[in-house]
Amino acid sequence: MAGKPGFTVRKMYASRMKKTDRIVITGGAGLVGQNLIVHLKSRGYTDLVTIDKHLHNTRILQQLHPDIEVISADLSQPGDWEQAMEGGGALVMLHAQIGGLNKGAFIANNVTATRRVLEAAQARGVKHLVHISSSVVNSQAVDNYTETKESQEKLVLDCPIPHVILRPTLMFGWFDRKHLGWLARFMKRVPLYPVPGDGRYMRQPLYAKDFCNIIMACLATPPGETVYDISGLQKIHYIDMMRSIRKVTGARTAIIRVPYQLFWWLLRIYALFDSDPPFTTRQLEALTIVEEFPVIDWPGIFGVAPTALDQAFEETFNDPRYSSLVLEF
Repeated sequence: MAGKPGFTVRKMYASRMKKTDRIVITGGAGLVGQNLIVHLKSRGYTDLVTIDKHLHNTRILQQLHPDIEVISADLSQPGDWEQAMEGGGALVMLHAQIGGLNKGAFIANNVTATRRVLEAAQARGVKHLVHISSSVVNSQAVDNYTETKESQEKLVLDCPIPHVILRPTLMFGWFDRKHLGWLARFMKRVPLYPVPGDGRYMRQPLYAKDFCNIIMACLATPPGETVYDISGLQKIHYIDMMRSIRKVTGARTAIIRVPYQLFWWLLRIYALFDSDPPFTTRQLEALTIVEEFPVIDWPGIFGVAPTALDQAFEETFNDPRYSSLVLEF
């Protein structure tokens, strides 16, 4: 277990879930949600409800899974979506604003939406909550994402619903519209792939399938209220990670190092023409911070066998069912 200094674990437990219990997943049309639904169905869970405001991504989700309930709604606004919490055995909170330049969007999607979701869940008797926070709450980075994820986590910590909080590091897998998925697609389109500075920034990427297995372990047998830092077990420099992805995807681009300041200004100029760029100067600054996140024995704690990084890249970028499906930003 890992948590912030001074955090006391409250010994409250939710009852063991049945496969027929309702699971409500907010932000379910994103990277983790799309993966989680595939794996939940493979485990035999039958009453799945997702709520997400991104129309394109919810359409993909509904097409893939016509047997589940998919609700398109903005969680920062009151609405009929609140009724979906009725009779919920568990709530998995995945909704988050990850990128962008508008601070108001981070507040609306990470703070206001979370407050409404927790109020609706508490009013309708949801028994257990799995909240997906982020390793950035332990990071040295200071940006809109970090600050609002910290506020979001505090709302969950203060919530009376029995809960567990998971803080994953950089994640990748099927349906990755940002991060490594976007970078892999970009790599296939350009003859030169730029890397800021020397590229030797330590990363601890986490495979979405492994993380989904952890979430399902928390649902099957809910632990007491606590916080877990879930880091990728294999550490790798950013530039080496890009080389591995290039190899598994068959991309022929040449990887070149670009001076940090030049890279920063190129991103700054790009943002003048794109209101929601896939990679921002703030994310670049976060990328180049020298830091390592805590590594706990999550395979032993949750009974999840970790996937080797090379195998995870192979499954992510070459799966015949899902690798070609791309979500929108």
